[in-house]
Amino acid sequence: MAEVGGQSEAGILAAMPARVREAKRVLIIRPSALGDVCRSVPLAVSVKRALPGARVDWLVQDTFADAVRAHPCVDGVVIFPRARLEDFHTPRGALRLMRFVRSLRAARYDVVIDAQGLFRSGFFMLASGAPVRVGYANAQEGASLACTHRAQAPMEMHAVERMLSLVECVGIQPVRDLRLASPTGAFESVSRSLGLSSGACAVIAPTSRWAAKRWPDDRFASATEKLLDRGLIERAVVVGSGSERAQCPSVLSLCARDSRVIDAMGKTSVAQLMALIEHAQLVIANDSAALHMAVGFDRPTVALFGPTDINKVGPYKREHEVIQHLQPGDTLNHKDPARVEMMARISVDEVVEKATRALNEAAQRPA
Repeated sequence: MAEVGGQSEAGILAAMPARVREAKRVLIIRPSALGDVCRSVPLAVSVKRALPGARVDWLVQDTFADAVRAHPCVDGVVIFPRARLEDFHTPRGALRLMRFVRSLRAARYDVVIDAQGLFRSGFFMLASGAPVRVGYANAQEGASLACTHRAQAPMEMHAVERMLSLVECVGIQPVRDLRLASPTGAFESVSRSLGLSSGACAVIAPTSRWAAKRWPDDRFASATEKLLDRGLIERAVVVGSGSERAQCPSVLSLCARDSRVIDAMGKTSVAQLMALIEHAQLVIANDSAALHMAVGFDRPTVALFGPTDINKVGPYKREHEVIQHLQPGDTLNHKDPARVEMMARISVDEVVEKATRALNEAAQRPA
């Protein structure tokens, strides 16, 4: 079993195994979550750059497939129907799982890269029958046992660098290209459904799965209103899932009383969300999928962080867009609801100031 860490460019190229160099079919496994899928696209870019003649497929959860479907370095998506396979312990569920595994094996992949690093992804990698199976040496739930090649990637690394160590360990030069691509027609579709006319808009993403990652809802509303009243943005579109609406009553109240603020929560597909962000004048977001999309589309961004290590999961190479106030004794545990006070340290005025600066800098960029 090969266990390889970082190498120089010359070492990378020299170390590429023949089975990788001659590969015709490559599968990347990163089913979820949406933000992680978005920031994993450098894997596909790296593989395609090194093996331009190979087909590169991506195993992804059905709900997130549009995040990579239109990417020029992804030739096809393998849909992981998570909901339909969760009852694998029943006869019907076991049959569905067997059919899914059979389809993976029938694809005859030469190389499979497990960027998830969990039991399920390791199982799918092993079940594929690929002769080259790449994963993390420190993967969770025993997933590394399925590997033929293991990347030495400390958990302290930034998530993007950690993922790129997977291709590096089989001799592929990493390409740090996070650019995303939205599906054709998605912007026109979302513009029609939300009633957007011509003109720029800001995207406001006030939600998060974890309470400690959320900037207070009333401050999101206040900052949005100030940016509108000062003429810095023309309109704002509030995004999030329908199940997250209860997190932001103040923002939704603003939508109801101000026609400049459009409620799009639960009203966009992944493809439409990507298109909205791709065309956004500005994105203000907690640590969420919307933030990672904003990075992938190179949009002016204000990233709001609390008990999360930006050196591991912050916007890659764009730390200057982050607002975070750390104090001695802080613990970076976003799952601890007591850590909500860290987000409360961020004021409305500094978000408005940061947004103003981001908009001014964007206006000065060459067309």
